[in-house]
Amino acid sequence: MPTTSLPPTAWAVLGLLSFPGERTGYELKKWADASLRFFYGAPAFSQIYAELRRLEELGHVTSRRSGPQEPRTKRSYAITEQGRAALAAWADGGQDVDPVGLRHPVVLRVWLGHLATPERLETLVREHVARTEGELKEVRDALARADGVEAWAHPQIALRWSERRLEAEIELSRAMLADLAALTPPEDPQRAAP
Repeated sequence: MPTTSLPPTAWAVLGLLSFPGERTGYELKKWADASLRFFYGAPAFSQIYAELRRLEELGHVTSRRSGPQEPRTKRSYAITEQGRAALAAWADGGQDVDPVGLRHPVVLRVWLGHLATPERLETLVREHVARTEGELKEVRDALARADGVEAWAHPQIALRWSERRLEAEIELSRAMLADLAALTPPEDPQRAAP
């Protein structure tokens, strides 16, 4: 497979390895959960390991097994110079960036609100606000951990974007609660959808 046809998840995994040090698949998953998930989505363990195998076959990463002194054998991965060059070319790339797709299950439920009770919709949106506030705290915690680490300057920019996005999500959701509260119950529950 040519490097240019790698899926975005492969580039994300390779990107996690672009920071100093070797990492196991487990460590990569933890890093993805602590950073990537706030703006891209964290790949599952199965995706990480599948991409690591593919990247190793392409010569973009190397791996080594832990020694016999370890209670459980682990495989650590590191980016190669070839992998770093491919990643830099992709990051700086001339390829078009796909448009951002949005799938918002809460908004979908509200869109179908004519089939739900007003109380359930309000609860659904309030729960979403609470979850989003929890994510916002996690982003702010990640920003605090990254503060002052020169190698993490660009991840900090991505995390600050995530912070602003989550703040906006909370504001939009609270506005949705106000919109829901302003609705008057329809006389005909079989009204046509917009």
